[in-house]
Amino acid sequence: MRNSLTKVASLALLAGALIVPAVPASASTTTATHAAKTADAPFAVFDIKLQASKTAKAGGQIRYSLKATNTGPFSADAWFVGGQFPKGVDLRRVRYDAPKGTVCSLDGRALYCSVPYVLEKKDWVRLDFYAKLKKNATGTQKATLGVVSYDVQQGMWDQEKGTWALAEEELERVGVPVHGYAKTAKTRIVR
Repeated sequence: MRNSLTKVASLALLAGALIVPAVPASASTTTATHAAKTADAPFAVFDIKLQASKTAKAGGQIRYSLKATNTGPFSADAWFVGGQFPKGVDLRRVRYDAPKGTVCSLDGRALYCSVPYVLEKKDWVRLDFYAKLKKNATGTQKATLGVVSYDVQQGMWDQEKGTWALAEEELERVGVPVHGYAKTAKTRIVR
């Protein structure tokens, strides 16, 4: 069954809300200005390490190992791992090793996985993807994999009720900043 990317993104957003320190009411103009400038910065920046098979035979398999580390400044709880797989890969035959409870969804040539963890600053997660190549794959196969992270504001999720504090239409209108962190890996097809 194919799920849309928005369904997977919804799973990631349902993970909860980030706790963002509030600016005190007695903050000076300098502090408020500084807070406004840093509000545009991502809540969680990810360092991506991506390894892939250097060579593979047509009809064979490419292994991708992705390690994503949250470098902060805050915890990440609305994020998912994945990306664009090469054209020479049979997307129906992509397997993955991931933490328990991970849910993955395919959208075109993209596969995204929602990992059910909040990553505090300096925490990391590792996923291994095993992609089966088509028998007619040739040349160099390029994949772009990484993390997509959402800046979910405090108060958007009501922890006690387990529901959105705002109507979903309002959340769409307000807009939730999205940040992508990715690396590219190339695999040469050999005969």
